[in-house]
Formats: sequence, structure tokens, C-alpha cells
Amino acid sequence: MSAADVVRALKERGETVATAESLTAGLVTAELTDVPGSSAVVRGGLVVYATDLKHTLAGVDATLLAEHGAVHPEVARQLAEGARERCGATWGLGLTGVAGPDPQDGVAPGTVHIGLSGPSGSFVETLTLGGDRHEVRVRSTSAVLDLLRSHLKIPVE
Repeated sequence: MSAADVVRALKERGETVATAESLTAGLVTAELTDVPGSSAVVRGGLVVYATDLKHTLAGVDATLLAEHGAVHPEVARQLAEGARERCGATWGLGLTGVAGPDPQDGVAPGTVHIGLSGPSGSFVETLTLGGDRHEVRVRSTSAVLDLLRSHLKIPVE
């Protein structure tokens, strides 16, 4: 799957995308904006690495963060919704997880939650990824683009 496929499909549909990224810290937005012409579809991205910024910038419920921590499926969903709403995009992507090497708040490295918010609602997938810190972040980036791609109904080549 390539980001170019996603950018092309969004252009054809006249739609846009925005991100709220924690563990990937902007990698998804960087991947999308590496594609020439992406400025027509990428509205922006929020890097919300710190837990408090998930609330203040992306609008994640503070009680949810206090009760469950930053690495939770509902946090990914709310990140996606926050990106979509705050950036005025058709689609929002949200990512949170533990890249490693150490656990975070009792959550094992490689645990990743990816969220998508769009015209048809909000969706979350939970992944357990192997590999080192870099591999977890790269694979998370690919996974969230694949999630968007599936909702855009881009055929797999």
C-alpha cells in the first residue's frame, strides 16, 4: 500500500485527511506529504506525544485519559475524531500505542490502537506488532494508511 494511492483516491473524491499522532509523532503526516500534490488533500496533523496534549489539542476526554491512560482503543477513536473536527477534514486518523522498548503504564511494547473517523463513522483497530521501536512506528503508519485505504475502497494491487 502506498500513500500515493491514498492521496490519489482522496483527490479523485474531493476529500481531505488530518491526523492526531502519538507514538508515530508525525510519521503518518510525513508519509502522506511526501507525495507530490498532497497539499490538495492533507489538512494537517497534530503531534500529541504528551498525554495532556491529547486532551488540549485533540479533544480526548480528560476522564478517559485519567482512568485508562493514553494507550487505549477509545483514545485512538477520539484522536481520529479530534483530528477530523479540529482540522476540518473529511477523514481523521488517530494513533496511540507503545513503541518500546519498555512497557508504558503496564501496556506491552508493540500494542497499538489506530483510529479512523469519517463520513461513515468512527472505527478502531488494535494491533500487536513485533519488532524494535522503529519497526513498530513504521508498521503503525502503514496500518493506519491501510485502514483509511479500506474505507476509501481502494483495490489492493
